Amino acid sequence: MKLAIQEHMGPWPSRMEKFRNFRKMGFEGVELIGRGLAERREEVKAALKETGLAACTLCTGYDDKVLSADPRERAAACAQVRDLLKLAGELKAGGLIFVPIFGPPRLPDLSPFKGAIELEKDLLVRILQDLAKAAEENCTTILLEPLNRYEAHLLNRLEQAVEIAKRVNSPSVKIMADFFHMNIEEADIPKSIEAAGLWVQHVHLADNTRKQPGTGSTNFTSGFAVLKKLGYDKYMALECGFTGDPEKAITDSVKYLTACMK
Repeated sequence: MKLAIQEHMGPWPSRMEKFRNFRKMGFEGVELIGRGLAERREEVKAALKETGLAACTLCTGYDDKVLSADPRERAAACAQVRDLLKLAGELKAGGLIFVPIFGPPRLPDLSPFKGAIELEKDLLVRILQDLAKAAEENCTTILLEPLNRYEAHLLNRLEQAVEIAKRVNSPSVKIMADFFHMNIEEADIPKSIEAAGLWVQHVHLADNTRKQPGTGSTNFTSGFAVLKKLGYDKYMALECGFTGDPEKAITDSVKYLTACMK
């Protein structure tokens, strides 16, 4: 298991300074924000090369219209995803984090033929089968992220993301686990991770308060034990807010997480 952090985190003004400090703090990877990444790719490449950090994943960067009722909006959003997958390949990132939809359904309820959610799932599988080809071509992965019920309705638990990934049936479509969302949606975090097994290819770290790990009530040790049992050797990225001084909060959280992994 390797620690990573999202590129915008920390109090340092320049990207190079951020990356240098991330490396000193013990991080091995950086999760890049997809929005505007194409325009700053050379700056990012230079910072990665100097520091030795890996671009572990890309997060966000496409319009939330992949499951729109408007085919033109769907096509435009999918084109953005393909561009990000190409960038992920160029930066040798392991995957693009993919949330299919935020908020309520946008497709019509066609009961008794199919309800809106059933239609969404069928459409999502078909779209992902197409996008998976772009992921394969760029030697990267699409990582389905379940969110809590207050942010999304379609994929809330790991098992629901696994169901979609199995239907897509591509080595380039996996899932990720986010401790903050799991704290809300999973009855038993270690059991849910174990059931998802090798489908889990990325992890987000935040405590139950959505602040840095170690400041809330989430039991990271038990979740990490299952990941270790599964042979998980990929990245776990901080995606959280901070309590107190950001630099100290990050440093303390790294120490805390390192202890939880032992």
